Amino acid sequence: MVKKLIIAIDGPSGAGKSTLSRLLSNRLNYINIDTGAMYRTVALAASRVGIASDDGSGLKRLCAKIEIHFERNGQFETVWLNGENVSELIRTPEMSMLTSAIAACPEVRDSMVDLQRQMGENGGVVLEGRDIGSVVFPDAEVKFYLEASVQARGRRRYDELILKGLDVDLAQTIKEVQTRDEADSEREHAPLVCADDAIVIDSTRLTIEQVLERMIDVVKSRQ
Repeated sequence: MVKKLIIAIDGPSGAGKSTLSRLLSNRLNYINIDTGAMYRTVALAASRVGIASDDGSGLKRLCAKIEIHFERNGQFETVWLNGENVSELIRTPEMSMLTSAIAACPEVRDSMVDLQRQMGENGGVVLEGRDIGSVVFPDAEVKFYLEASVQARGRRRYDELILKGLDVDLAQTIKEVQTRDEADSEREHAPLVCADDAIVIDSTRLTIEQVLERMIDVVKSRQ
C-alpha cells in the first residue's frame, strides 16, 4: 500500500503555490488545503464586523465562532465561511493587503494552525501557505519552497486580477506583492521562512507543468 504523505508547499505571494497545490493534489488524489485562503477568510469575516487587525482578543473570539471549510467543485476547491461561498470575495486586492496584517496576529495564527493540523494529521494532504513546513507540519515527509522574482509574481497576480475583470495597474500590483513580501518576512510571529529541509524551486522561467513534474518526481521518491 502506498503511504499517504503530508506535503507542505511554502513560498511568497504569487509563486504559484495555490495552482500547484491544486494540481498536485489532483494528480495524487489528495486533499488540498489552501491555508492562505483560511487567513483571507478570517480577514473577510473581521472586516464585516469591524474588528481591527491589531485586536488580538477580538480576532481570537471571532476565530472561535466562525466555520471555515473547503469543498471540491470538479477540479477546484471552494472556500466557505459560515455556509457562504466566499471564494471570490477573499481574492480582492483589499483582502490581500488586510490578510497580511490579520495573519501576523498570534491569536489568529494559533487558531488556524490548530485547524490546519486537524485537517492534515492523517496524511494524504497537500497544504500550502507561508509556514507549513516550518511551523504547522515541521515533520512533513515532503516540503517544497516555491519562489520567483517579484516582477514575475507581480505579473502573474496582475494577469489573474485582469481575468477577473478588475481594474488594476501592473506597477502598483508589483509594488503590493513586494510590500506583502516584506510584511510576511518581517512579522514577529511565524514569519515566512524556507525550512532547512525544503526543496527550493524557482519558477521564474518555468511553466506550471514543468514545476508540477519536478514535484511529482520528488513525491514518488518519498512514497
